[in-house]
Amino acid sequence: MSNTPPQADELPAFTEEARASRVRINTDKGDIVVELFPDDAPMHSAAFLKLVKKGFYDGLTFHRVEPGFVVQGGDPDGDGTGGPGYRLKAEFNPRPHVRGTLAMARSSNPDSAGSQFYICLGEARFLDGQYTVFGEMTDGFETLDAIRRGDVMRKLTVEPRA
Repeated sequence: MSNTPPQADELPAFTEEARASRVRINTDKGDIVVELFPDDAPMHSAAFLKLVKKGFYDGLTFHRVEPGFVVQGGDPDGDGTGGPGYRLKAEFNPRPHVRGTLAMARSSNPDSAGSQFYICLGEARFLDGQYTVFGEMTDGFETLDAIRRGDVMRKLTVEPRA
C-alpha cells in the first residue's frame, strides 16, 4: 500500500478539517489528544491527518522514549529508520518546543520529515526553529508520562474539536 503526501488539490480540505478536528492516539496506557496547527504547518498537518485517516499509525510503536525530553513514534519499521515513502519540505515556524508540543522528526536534512513524530515531555527550546511544530496536546498528559519504548499506538482517530 503506497502512501503519497497531500496533493495541492487536497490541501484546502485537509486544512479545514485540521482546524475543526483533533486526533486521539489510543494506547494501552490511555489516550493522548492533540490539536493541529494547519496555519503554521499546512503540509505537515495535512500529511499527518491523511496518514491517520488511512490507518497508517494503527499498531505502530513508540520506538524512542527519552525521559524528560520526547516520546517518538510513527515509524513502520519500528527502529527510527522508516517512513511513509515520501519526504516533506520543512515548515519551520515560531511555535516553541514545550511540554506537549507535537513536531515532526527528521534526519539531518531539514526536508526529510515523513511520518515519524515526537511529543515533548518537557521544554526543549533548543529545538525551536529546527523542526516543524505542527500541533500540541490538549489532553492525556498522564498517558504521555506513562509511555515507554515499545508501547503500541492501538488506533488513531480524527474527531471534532471539543
